[in-house]
Amino acid sequence: MTTYLLAGGGTAGHVNPLLAVADGLRARDPQAQTLVLGTKEGLEARLVPERGYELLIVDKVPFPRRPNGAAAAFPKRFNRAVGQVREHIRTRGVEAVVGFGGYAAAPAYVAARREKVPFVVHEANAKPGLANVLGARRAAAVGVAFEGTNLRGGEVVGMPLRREIVDLDRDAARAEAAEFFGLDAARPTLLVFGGSLGAQRLNDAFGGAWRDVLDAGWQLIHVTGERSELPDPGVAGYAQRRYVDRMDLAFALADLCVSRSGAATVSEISALGVPAVYVPYAVGNGEQSLNARSAVAAGAARVIPDGEFTADRVRTEIVPLLTDDAALSRMREAAGTAGTRRGTENVIGLIDRALRG
Repeated sequence: MTTYLLAGGGTAGHVNPLLAVADGLRARDPQAQTLVLGTKEGLEARLVPERGYELLIVDKVPFPRRPNGAAAAFPKRFNRAVGQVREHIRTRGVEAVVGFGGYAAAPAYVAARREKVPFVVHEANAKPGLANVLGARRAAAVGVAFEGTNLRGGEVVGMPLRREIVDLDRDAARAEAAEFFGLDAARPTLLVFGGSLGAQRLNDAFGGAWRDVLDAGWQLIHVTGERSELPDPGVAGYAQRRYVDRMDLAFALADLCVSRSGAATVSEISALGVPAVYVPYAVGNGEQSLNARSAVAAGAARVIPDGEFTADRVRTEIVPLLTDDAALSRMREAAGTAGTRRGTENVIGLIDRALRG
């Protein structure tokens, strides 16, 4: 019986692929023990126990960004966190460590190396985080979700995805999806979404251009986010929702997506073979633009900068695309090769290889 320790958390971008791999390991060998390492503060504190996994705690120790009191205290605090993980590894008989980035990953990598336990790194974003940059230097294997990710030893393995996405048969689910949203399964559908909280830029643009989408002969599913105050015109062919708990059905009906380009979003859309127009979130370190790069290079997607995304831009670029069957067909064909649904299996393959030495 193999014991695995999966480290990561803080955000959904770290927790969700971690849980996908945990589920994959459990499905392959129910006798194996899969433990999760995280902090008390991150999303993992709630999501991991809900999924039925034991959460082992490590102190949250942010890397210092400037010379100050926190920087002076960092070495002692970080070494204490490493000691906590080493204790977990020894007492639980951990044989392999897998890190997904975030606060828990960095001490896990150091602890694994000191305990002479092989460890694997998975990086979800095209622009890697600091913990994974450091971990990749000594890892037994490194997997990345996107081509062009600058991480030492990185192999493109894709993103471990939710089972409802991996198992989705879009054609078979289209009728159910149309009924769920009150739309027509026979008509083409544009899906617009910006995450659980929505994207104000996308909401403003389609708030002013939804009629143009319908006039082009398309339907529109617009997931505005739970905090949105965008009024719903309540017209046939326009399904506006604050939140959708069945995004698999939204994807089943979508013939084109317009969305932000977070790592999970791009990976899911690409895995399902849906053409897309991405509007990368402009705040942060530019990772969303980089996440979309491989899909754009493959011809499966286009990018419109956030600052340029307006109702007029929808009318001049997206609406003409809706009526360009040849362009959509090319994007659809390219989208079929841009992603993978085997991210979980590919990461597990890296783990197996690391265990073999």
